[in-house]
Amino acid sequence: MTDVVLFHCPDYQADRLAAVQAIQSRYGGVVVLKGAGTLITDGSRCRISCAGNPGMAGGGMGDVLSGVIAGLCAQGMSLFDAAAAGVVAHGLAADALAKRDGERGLLAGDLLFELRRWVNQAC
Repeated sequence: MTDVVLFHCPDYQADRLAAVQAIQSRYGGVVVLKGAGTLITDGSRCRISCAGNPGMAGGGMGDVLSGVIAGLCAQGMSLFDAAAAGVVAHGLAADALAKRDGERGLLAGDLLFELRRWVNQAC
């Protein structure tokens, strides 16, 4: 099994598509470049998710995303499909919470109950 690489660096924001491709080329596997328009690539395919909001810029959000991706892989999804579905479900769960309660103060743990609904819809 190849690795999922979760990577975030402000230097990569200028050309995010080139950045995600360069990271994947260097490290292999499936790369998730979080941010406004999260990018997922395995080197031959690339997906973008516009789900999510600025309230997700807090500690632990990447850990929750990693757990969702790992859980989907454990259920038999390919790594690329698990990463793409996980990113979408993660962002939609955060968007639903932000719509209901606002973006400010959103914590990674707040996503847990909302994620169930979105994971079941995304997969």
